[in-house]
Amino acid sequence: MIRGFLFDLDGTLVDSERETAEAMARALAREHAPNIVVEQYDRDFIIGRSWVAIYDSLRARYPQLAWSRAETIARTAKLRDEVFGERGVTVLPGARALLARTRQHKRGLVTGSGRDEVTQVLRYIGEHATFEVIVAAEDVASSKPAPDGYRAAIAALGLAPHECLVIEDSTAGIEAGRAAGCTVVAVRAGNFGGWRQDHAHRVIDTLDELTPELVDLLGRE
Repeated sequence: MIRGFLFDLDGTLVDSERETAEAMARALAREHAPNIVVEQYDRDFIIGRSWVAIYDSLRARYPQLAWSRAETIARTAKLRDEVFGERGVTVLPGARALLARTRQHKRGLVTGSGRDEVTQVLRYIGEHATFEVIVAAEDVASSKPAPDGYRAAIAALGLAPHECLVIEDSTAGIEAGRAAGCTVVAVRAGNFGGWRQDHAHRVIDTLDELTPELVDLLGRE
């Protein structure tokens, strides 16, 4: 029986990774130009990846980067509100309805985004975007596909892995959820990186398809 829901954020509930890329590019341009000029590769690399991987890529490509990972996240977050004000945030199909339907269950958010970024985005989703536990990039030593984040959320919710349904979009996220011992549903709607999803227990087009009947079926399986 499914008693808890563990959500990924970007690519699953919202699409804000391009806005994050723009904010990161602006932050680096304002404080590191002309020594660092973000290229399209760096923008594209953000999609579907955690800040652990993003920062490691930046450091490898730009050894002159003076910021720590925490500073890079914070300075990017500072400019995301500016970008969101210009472009908005796309809430993916079915996200608000699913959060409303599952509000009586235990819920966690496990994301490669920074905690400040999470706080910024959740207010755009609406009143039901609340979680008993949030595991963000700075809370784990190893990002997805390592299961650390999901294991931490499961423990905090006081549930067993088989009682939790993970909702993801990326290959790394699916692998993390499965390695944590959970049933994993992959959603195509936000899979803009074209990530492989066929190793999830079930693949759906949008969150609208994650009905109570399907959740019950997955729990029995």
